[in-house]
Amino acid sequence: MGGRFYNMKSAATIRNGARQASDALPAAGIASNTLFLLYYEAPPLETHRNHITMSKSVSLSRSRNGNGHNGNGRSSAAVAIAPEVKNYMTPQGYARLKNELTKLLDAERPELVKTIQWAASNGDRSENGDYIYGKKRLREIDRRIHYLNKRLDSAEVVDPVRRGDSDQIFFGATVTYAYVRGGREERTVTIVGVDEVDVKRGQVSWLSPIARVLLKRRSGDVVTLATPAGEAEIEIIGVRYRAPA
Repeated sequence: MGGRFYNMKSAATIRNGARQASDALPAAGIASNTLFLLYYEAPPLETHRNHITMSKSVSLSRSRNGNGHNGNGRSSAAVAIAPEVKNYMTPQGYARLKNELTKLLDAERPELVKTIQWAASNGDRSENGDYIYGKKRLREIDRRIHYLNKRLDSAEVVDPVRRGDSDQIFFGATVTYAYVRGGREERTVTIVGVDEVDVKRGQVSWLSPIARVLLKRRSGDVVTLATPAGEAEIEIIGVRYRAPA
């Protein structure tokens, strides 16, 4: 009948050990970890996907080891898996990433490989600056190529022009707003993908705090924006849809 039978003394020891381990956990416990996974604003792409893969592996392992139960027949704590972040992108942003990828593959990388081969033919590589720098740069290019391929493959291209004259704010909108207090200084931002951000041009990520406050609002609405200096009320003055510059 195997390991299902144990004496009362050993059972008490196990329970006491489990209680001590539980007492040693942070006060926030599992609940805070779950909230962190559900509400963390914008995790890095690689870290986020790795977390999902690891979480699925853990769940599968638990299932195979006892249908999600521990040795005492009690359900194990659920592993929270945050939903995968969408990769929205404007047509112009997609084109820029595609052009960069093409340039790296067709021009920069081949030329660098030739330089490395030439440097390697000059003898001792350990003190060969051209060879050492070339290999380092090649690794950087390959990482960038890998990143661009993944981002382009997962991209959901959204053309803001198709929204027409709508005054409701969605991805791709160009929004003019003003602070209700403090002189009503006006600012204009365009909501774009995370790979298209350009602060100088007023292009902000759709995951940024300002975009999250504005999305789905309409012209004339007053919303509250959390800033490092405290909460500030802003009024939406205008909404238009155009191709990002």
